[in-house]
Amino acid sequence: MVSRQRPDDDVTLERSRTAEVAAERGFTSAARLVLVHPPELRRVVDLGPAAITLGRQPPAPNGLAVAHPTLSRIHAELRFDRGTHWLRDLQSRNGTCLQGQAINELPRALAHGAVIRIGDVLLVHEIAQDPRGRVDPPEVDRAAIPGDSLAIAALRSAVLRVAEQRSPALVIGETGTGKERIAAEIHRLSKRRGELIVANCAALSPTLIESQLFGHDRGAFTGASQRSSGLFRAAEGGTLVLDEIGELPLELQPKLLRAIEYGEIIPVGSSRAQSVDVRVVGATNRDLGREVEAGRFRRDLYARLALAELRVPPLRERRADLLEWLDRLFGSVSGTFAAALSTSAAEAILLHAWPENLRGLHRLVMDCRSLTAPIRPGQLPTWLTTPTPTDAPPPPPAEAVAPPPAAKETRAYRPRPPREELLRVLEEHEWSIRATAKHYERDRKQISRWIEFYTIALPGRE
Repeated sequence: MVSRQRPDDDVTLERSRTAEVAAERGFTSAARLVLVHPPELRRVVDLGPAAITLGRQPPAPNGLAVAHPTLSRIHAELRFDRGTHWLRDLQSRNGTCLQGQAINELPRALAHGAVIRIGDVLLVHEIAQDPRGRVDPPEVDRAAIPGDSLAIAALRSAVLRVAEQRSPALVIGETGTGKERIAAEIHRLSKRRGELIVANCAALSPTLIESQLFGHDRGAFTGASQRSSGLFRAAEGGTLVLDEIGELPLELQPKLLRAIEYGEIIPVGSSRAQSVDVRVVGATNRDLGREVEAGRFRRDLYARLALAELRVPPLRERRADLLEWLDRLFGSVSGTFAAALSTSAAEAILLHAWPENLRGLHRLVMDCRSLTAPIRPGQLPTWLTTPTPTDAPPPPPAEAVAPPPAAKETRAYRPRPPREELLRVLEEHEWSIRATAKHYERDRKQISRWIEFYTIALPGRE
């Protein structure tokens, strides 16, 4: 007797075959797509080695259906080849963009954090750099380290690992990434009985920094009328966070190393060492390895701190969280933010390099708090919409690019022009979108998107 397989069995067999060929195709990384706009469509889709078709009604079993009217029934395709996911458009009605640039049937490689636009739907491609990062530990306070991106999940996992150690730690990250909050969560998870003390090495007095850290005896120097215990004694049994530790004077670094290695400090004006039980967590936005090579930081101190080194990813590596963070921040000021964004405005926010990181998000909220919905790109501050070199997508590996089927698909697309240039070209071509598209060698839809992006009003049109 021959049994007939149910449709569910067909899907199971297909997934099984997919798993069997995964190793053959070189699939080793954990990748996913995050639908981030419109907010009501937000969802996460794990990617494997099987090809995926995106669209309004893509064919099963490997179709990703997105219920949005701007999508074609079969809109775009994702394929995995030679260790990379590749995206191509399937002659969709409203087009496919990667990093703000229109693409066609020629596949384009997807890097971590790549921003994809299909119709008026925005997605972010993510790759887990560390497989351990996909296990999000519940012990870490999500209010202290918010976000759902893979980079943030990996960060929370790393924070827990560092907190469970007894050695000193080093938190490295760009300015505005929240290093102090990370250090505070390390202290909380370490369950040390003492206080958390935070000191900014760049803000401490250059002439008194040794006294401020290690304390001093009465009469140790002019003005020392009383004995002072110092920050190390204040952090007894707890954690001392030395923010901007790269600013610590070179001559003071041996004494900090002794305090870390032997648990001893010598107050200024004293000859007697005092025992302390303090865990030191350094934080810096500097590359201490380069500082060591330049002779501005001691190699032995760096080696001691780097036993537990934790890197905080910049905002551009966690773009999947951007719009939700803005939603929460703006909600505290004037209501829901993400739902009030036009697609082009949301795309501009996702593509920004965010050199100020979280401080930049707060700045954007303050700049936009009085705007009415829907917010369009032309209403966003110029510091956000002006392209920077770091906004550009990395070029795909030359050896992995599929051969172009036609010459028209290999032409080098120009980046989005500045507003003044686009206005000039439109005026020179009598405000004709067709002629402007021919000038830029771009599709008319792309010219229309640029016009919408800059909120340009065409003469004779409402």
